[in-house]
Amino acid sequence: MSDFLSHLECGNCGEGHDAEMLQSVCQRCGGPLLARYRTGDPRLPGLEDILSRPPGQFRFQEMLPHRSPPLTLGEGGTPMWKATAIQGNPWIKDEAQNPTGSFKARGMAVALPRNLELGAGRFCLPSNGNAGGAAAAYGALYDVRVEVAVPAGTPRALIEESRELGATVTIVEGTIADAAARQREELSDHGWFSLATLHEPYRVEGKKMMGYEIFWDLGHLPDVVIYPTGGGTGLVGMLKAFDEMEALGWIGSDRPRMVAAQIEGCSPIVAAFGSGADRAVPWAEAAETSAYGLRVPYTIGDQLMLTGLRRTGGIAISVHEHETIDATRMIATRAGIWGSPEGGAGLAAHLKLLEAGWIAPDDEVVLFNTGSALKYLDGPTTQHRAGATPSAHPVTGDVDSSSERA
Repeated sequence: MSDFLSHLECGNCGEGHDAEMLQSVCQRCGGPLLARYRTGDPRLPGLEDILSRPPGQFRFQEMLPHRSPPLTLGEGGTPMWKATAIQGNPWIKDEAQNPTGSFKARGMAVALPRNLELGAGRFCLPSNGNAGGAAAAYGALYDVRVEVAVPAGTPRALIEESRELGATVTIVEGTIADAAARQREELSDHGWFSLATLHEPYRVEGKKMMGYEIFWDLGHLPDVVIYPTGGGTGLVGMLKAFDEMEALGWIGSDRPRMVAAQIEGCSPIVAAFGSGADRAVPWAEAAETSAYGLRVPYTIGDQLMLTGLRRTGGIAISVHEHETIDATRMIATRAGIWGSPEGGAGLAAHLKLLEAGWIAPDDEVVLFNTGSALKYLDGPTTQHRAGATPSAHPVTGDVDSSSERA
């Protein structure tokens, strides 16, 4: 299956690395490594052949890195629904229908078995919750140990999921950055291999399949893709998928305008985008939000995200906490999807950009519900305005200067 995998390449400096060795980050600059494939190989199947295969994460297995078919829990192939009762022209791709109830299953379904092939034996990662649960599930599937470090304040359901699936969970005061720092101190002592966001090359390979699936679902690419952005693997992965599709001859050079949606209380990518910077400064303020997956004060994928946003004519935008809560309820009451507050942040961004004119009423927009609401029952999203019906325009406020239409 890995006949088409060529090499690894640093997304920041371009340095090449051996794809048949266990790798973490670039040995020259510390940037994230990306898998590169032989997209011109005549043995690759055509689009019609791929579409004749059953939907799912491994539908296009030739553009994934494994030597042999990985085990699966049924990830990928998630539905995309037209949200006709929501302003504008949005589609919602429901990633809560993945195993473990979130899009994180996509990345772990690819990364854990690939790194096992290359010699890793025990895994660790910092997590705001969903990634830990997904890593624990695939650790159980492959009978390997997983150590998860989560920030204090992570919802109980997210913690218990990892524990029930067999992972060891450590609770760390602070943010996911503090949890990551704690694990870095212990990596060599315990022989762990880190599955932290973009600290190995293959979680992004699982996430990129969302980009392929958008194309397969619609038969074309939309005008806009809005993604709730924490560590940014999904955004980086979709940009990578679109580039691969162009190299395969499926599409031309046009891209959807990519939007990174963040919470106002933790928006390092928005700040960097607005200032014109190439890199993001770690968020120094307390990162507090009910959208726990967006409590990410720093990510090594910052340069890749900022480059991709600008290259596609996209933007980065922050939304208020109350806008996120209202938009999460709107997805439930108007689209029938009881989803995560991270998904609500994406809809809140859509409504703000629509009101500002950055998105036109007839622009085809893809939003993501990234996870299940059941994991957030003890958070403010479900407690806020219990029993109330969202107003017609619950999201208000001006678009930041960093979010003017390109």
